Amino acid sequence: MTAADPAQEAQWKRWRSVADLYHAYFTGLILTAVTRRGTADAAEFVFRVFRRQQQERFLPGLEKLGLSHLPPAVAAAQYHYLSNWIGGVHVEYMYESDRKAWIRYPPPRWIWKGTAICGVPGEVSRAMLRGWHANNGVALRDLRLGFVCTKQSVDGQDGLEGYYYEYDHPLELDQRLVFARHLEAPLFDPKTAPALPVSSWPKPRLEKAYRNYAMEYVRTAAPVMVQLFGPEDAGYLLHLTGKLIGMQYFDEVAAALSASRGGAKEFASFLTALFAAQDDAAEVAASEGAFEIRQQSWKLMDDVPDYHRACARVLEGLFEGLAAGCGRHIGVAMKPASGGRPPLVWTIG
Repeated sequence: MTAADPAQEAQWKRWRSVADLYHAYFTGLILTAVTRRGTADAAEFVFRVFRRQQQERFLPGLEKLGLSHLPPAVAAAQYHYLSNWIGGVHVEYMYESDRKAWIRYPPPRWIWKGTAICGVPGEVSRAMLRGWHANNGVALRDLRLGFVCTKQSVDGQDGLEGYYYEYDHPLELDQRLVFARHLEAPLFDPKTAPALPVSSWPKPRLEKAYRNYAMEYVRTAAPVMVQLFGPEDAGYLLHLTGKLIGMQYFDEVAAALSASRGGAKEFASFLTALFAAQDDAAEVAASEGAFEIRQQSWKLMDDVPDYHRACARVLEGLFEGLAAGCGRHIGVAMKPASGGRPPLVWTIG
């Protein structure tokens, strides 16, 4: 197939709709934590999410992107440039020296899409930098590497920016992230930025990576929230966020999945298409006006070592919200297997 093949283009459109749904869910989950738990709890949650992703993704990502041979500051900055670019995040990279390299996330910010940015405290944005950017030197076993933040979008500045810098001495914990608001990043020149090799990153791989980028945040966030706040409180927040986001995003996702509003039948068809777009296997059976969907897999949560059954509240909330967007009085009930793992049996009626 070529990139112009209509069936493949339709597949990519479905993948992107899944990405948009999970992107919105992750942003919404942070806002739910801010409004229901307060700034301090939301910041701790964001810190733990980004630290966990950094520990799981950074070093393997350097290898996958072919950056491991570069000086630490350059490798860290190029990693953020390329990995975020794959996920559809606007980001810039500016090399200054082997010991100093800039990254800049210009507006609009991906993670705080649209009006969401108005609800994000500066402390929560700083927690993201503490969780990931400040720990890259530790991961690289070079404690001289730190991150200097010069701007934060949520503080009213024109983007999030800063530079990785390799000092002459090892850094203490509180020195690995510092702020220098009087400085400003140099201008971005796309011609000098790194690029992915087309041969190993063809269009189909990029499209699937785009989808997976957004989904990975939810894969990380759900178990982190359960461990931090406990199953009862976390389950409530995961469910509520899913319901709100589902209600808001049904029309957008349905358009990409060639689905429509209606009743239980239409929603069962929508849900089956959504499972396929997530690469999850599902079987549908109809009986007396109700529909039973047996979800055989939930690949998003495969191999999560600290998975708790409360994580399934993500799907319960999302599907209840999506059902409300599809039509009034569509009931959604889930029966999980032991431990909240698949198969998950959904009754739509």
